[in-house]
Amino acid sequence: MKAISKVMCCVMLNGVCMLMPAKAKAATDDDKKFIAAAAQSDQNEIKLSELAEQKATDPAVKAFAQKMVAEHTKMSDSMKPFAESWGVTPPAGLDDDHQKEYDKLSGLSGADFDKEYMSQMVKDHTKALDAFTSEAKDTKDMKFRAVVINGKTIVAAHKNMAYDLEKKL
Repeated sequence: MKAISKVMCCVMLNGVCMLMPAKAKAATDDDKKFIAAAAQSDQNEIKLSELAEQKATDPAVKAFAQKMVAEHTKMSDSMKPFAESWGVTPPAGLDDDHQKEYDKLSGLSGADFDKEYMSQMVKDHTKALDAFTSEAKDTKDMKFRAVVINGKTIVAAHKNMAYDLEKKL
């Protein structure tokens, strides 16, 4: 009788182990969509801000642009391991809407440039904050959630800085 109980116990444990996932949580399609969108957003912010580093005339706008390049590069790097392990290819350049914005900004100068750039930064960071807020609530991957929450904090600060700076121009 004891031998049968041991065998049954082993069979049941084996069954339970087979039901457990190999990784803590594999990326969902929503996680993959978010990380692709976040990578694109970082790329857009970096490219527009590099242009602003060159063209902005207001010292505060120029300083903001430098901060955007540094912090969006760092945020992008923090998400890169997840993107790589989930098979998400990083974007190569601007998306179509931001390419149009880049072209528009390229044709502006002085205060007109500064105002348009900051207006775009408010729009982009508002949209990004909504995405980060949703992802922080929805993702089941705890390690990724920590990175997303950190990113959400950074994006919220960027949104507030952009909003305040836009009002001063």
